Amino acid sequence: MSNAAVPATQDHGRSDGPLHVAIIMDGNGRWAAARGLTRAQGHRRGVEALRRVVRAAHELGIHYLTIFSFSSENWSRPASEIGDLFGLLRRFIRNDLATLHRDGVRVRVIGEREGLEPDICALLNEAEELTRNNTSLNLVVAFNYGSRQEIAHAARRLACEVAEGRRDQRLSNFLLWQAAYSELVFVPMHWPDFDKAALESAIVEYSRRERRFGGLAAKTAS
Repeated sequence: MSNAAVPATQDHGRSDGPLHVAIIMDGNGRWAAARGLTRAQGHRRGVEALRRVVRAAHELGIHYLTIFSFSSENWSRPASEIGDLFGLLRRFIRNDLATLHRDGVRVRVIGEREGLEPDICALLNEAEELTRNNTSLNLVVAFNYGSRQEIAHAARRLACEVAEGRRDQRLSNFLLWQAAYSELVFVPMHWPDFDKAALESAIVEYSRRERRFGGLAAKTAS
C-alpha cells in the first residue's frame, strides 16, 4: 500500500462524496525502480499524475484538494534528489499556473518557508496572489510541511496572542482537528500511476462507509 487518498472532511449537507480530499503522493522512486528508471524520472511522472488528479478533482466537484508534495523530513534525502524536486516545483508553477488560474483554481501553500531559496518563495507567493480570488477548486500544497511543525507553530502563535491579550486560552477541539473523523483510503499503486479512475474509486469506497461522527449506527440507535 504505497499511496493514500484521504477524504478528510465531509459537508454534512452532501451525500455524494467528500468535500475535501488529501493525498500523500508516494511511490515515485519505487515506481521508477520497478521500470529501471531513475528517481528523477519517477518524480517527473509524479508531476504528470498531479496534473491528472487536479483536473479530475475539478471535474468531480471536489472543493478542496490537499497534496503532500515535500515533507520537512525530506531534507535528509540526497542533495541531488532535493534539487530535482525543487526544479520540478519551479517548472510546475511556471508551466501550469496560468492554466490553474484560467480554470478557477485557488492555490494555497502550507508549510515552513523560512530557509527556502528566494526564487522558490517568490513563486509560491506568486501562485497564491494570482489565484487568491478563484473559487472552483482550492488546491492546498503541503510543501516543506510536517504536522508536528504545524502544531508547534500554531501553538507558539496562540501563546503569543494570549500573552498580548488578543485571545483567551481555550484549546477545545484545536490540535489535529483537520483529521477528526477522516476516512483513510489506502490505494495499492504508486503515485505516478494515479489517475481520475483511482480517485473515483477512492471516493466510491468513501461513500460506502457508514460515517457516524461519534454517534451510533442507525440500527443501534433505533
